[in-house]
Amino acid sequence: MFSIPSVLKRTQVLPISLEEAWDFFSSPKNLKKITPEYMDFKVHTPEEELENMYPGQMISYTVRPVMGIPIKWTTEITHVDKYKFFVDEQRVGPYTMWHHQHHFEPMKDGVMMTDIVHYMLPLGPLGWIARKLFVERQLEEIFDFRFKVVGEVFGESQKVTT
Repeated sequence: MFSIPSVLKRTQVLPISLEEAWDFFSSPKNLKKITPEYMDFKVHTPEEELENMYPGQMISYTVRPVMGIPIKWTTEITHVDKYKFFVDEQRVGPYTMWHHQHHFEPMKDGVMMTDIVHYMLPLGPLGWIARKLFVERQLEEIFDFRFKVVGEVFGESQKVTT
């Protein structure tokens, strides 16, 4: 029970082109825009290193998800298939495992974007309790915020339940 990853999946249809969706979501420069302000999200990787996404790319951040305490987070882009999907995996951070897939599928009136996050917390039973008490809810809130902001930036999007 404690070593089974949790999964968060979100799908939404955006009224934009596949290229626009890819350009926005594949750029770490846009992460601050789609992250709640209270998390004080900061990218520390030099901007010139963020121009083109590629497998092996390392991106460092600081976030403050709980009580304003700063947490260093480094992700590696492990897979990229331009205009189809990319994957980021945590290398340094609060999770024992973080594997985030970003999928893009062109549709008649836009693009369907699906996020699939597999994650595990450290500390066995204590991590499980933390996940149940607040981590699950906080991740849901972060992705709800992201949905709202993306709708404001690109026009009304449609949530797809799966």
